[in-house]
Amino acid sequence: MNRLAPYLTLIRENHQFRRVWLSQIISNFGDWFGVIAVFTIILNFSDSEFLLGLVIITKFLSFAALSPFAGYLADRYDRRILMLLCDFGRGAVVLSFLFVRDPSLLWLVYMLTAMQMGFAAVFEPAKQASIPNITTGDDLVKANIISNLSWSVIFTTGMGIGGLATAWLGTDAVFVINGTGYILSTWFIFRATIPHERDEDTIQSLRNPVRGIILGYRFIFSNTHILRPALAKGTITFFMGALVYMLILVSEEILMLGSIGLGLLYSARGFGTAVGPVLIRRYFSDERRWVMMMGLAMISAGTLYLIIGALEVIWLMLILVFVAHTASGANWVMSTVLLQKRSPDAFRGRIFSSEWLLFTISHASSVTIASLVMEYGLLTLQQAIWLFAGGLVIAGSTWLLVVARKEARWHRLKSMQHARREWGREHAIHH
Repeated sequence: MNRLAPYLTLIRENHQFRRVWLSQIISNFGDWFGVIAVFTIILNFSDSEFLLGLVIITKFLSFAALSPFAGYLADRYDRRILMLLCDFGRGAVVLSFLFVRDPSLLWLVYMLTAMQMGFAAVFEPAKQASIPNITTGDDLVKANIISNLSWSVIFTTGMGIGGLATAWLGTDAVFVINGTGYILSTWFIFRATIPHERDEDTIQSLRNPVRGIILGYRFIFSNTHILRPALAKGTITFFMGALVYMLILVSEEILMLGSIGLGLLYSARGFGTAVGPVLIRRYFSDERRWVMMMGLAMISAGTLYLIIGALEVIWLMLILVFVAHTASGANWVMSTVLLQKRSPDAFRGRIFSSEWLLFTISHASSVTIASLVMEYGLLTLQQAIWLFAGGLVIAGSTWLLVVARKEARWHRLKSMQHARREWGREHAIHH
């Protein structure tokens, strides 16, 4: 219980963070709770596997397409108001699924899905850019661990609860509950106070959306200490996305356990992503080593999946999946915290939306490549797992050789500059 005390204290004493966090819980739960109901509608009105997969493609593409503009909005306008509008909008969109009553309206599912993800694309960078403004110091790390832990629990339970609700209550009831939940989430955001630092120069630079977006990308690429952590999620996800997708096939073809095995494997994944950040804060708190730790996390996760690809024993697979995603969860929080600390408030929305864009493209590309490889029988399932796991090990090794070395040089340069400044102060005082 003592280990949980710092996190409980933050939730209890920081009213602004608590309100944003409660809103996040409701919104994240809503993202997963209604998924099965949407799939059920498509299956009720069509036998097409393509139309089912098209929902997932629509989610990825709409999120990615709106990400650059979403970051601009998060820097240009009041982030609290944006989050309010996004959650209210998602509530209205989800309730609109009730209008899909026959096959001729199936197109509405894709339009509404795109709209829902569009609101999510704005909400996420606005939320992540706001956290440093309502937490400070070590509380920022704890806040991100709490957020990641919440996501992991919701990921593990949300879709399962939504599936049961769809079976017992029907799709209409699920959409009503889901939409009402999103609207309820706006109450917590409404009661929160979220500072947003913007000077006149920043406001002027953001009057033109295209110019504002271009300035954001220029800033990221010209500040490599920000670019490095911004690449971490996209790098690991380009390989991990396919590996997580192939857990579905592992459960079906190797374990022969169907949805039960998949539920167990995905639960192990969820719990792993929750534990990893906690271990980082407890045992690897030196943030100067975090970029190097990201490379080690990639190598560790890839190595464990290489072993998973050779196994057929469920309990051993669960342990290794748990440990592999402990590494990926640590990678997620380390990169998020470094970005929040290194990014000036004026650019933070665009920086996080760019990171989300890379993450989304990497995930979509990874799953697409893996699914095509399996669809056309280019590799066996075991070979495909080894391909992506080996690729992740190589990516992690390259990260250590290139990215981590540049990070180390940057820290040495900062130390030298700090030493010169201190010497200059002492010299001035002496004279």
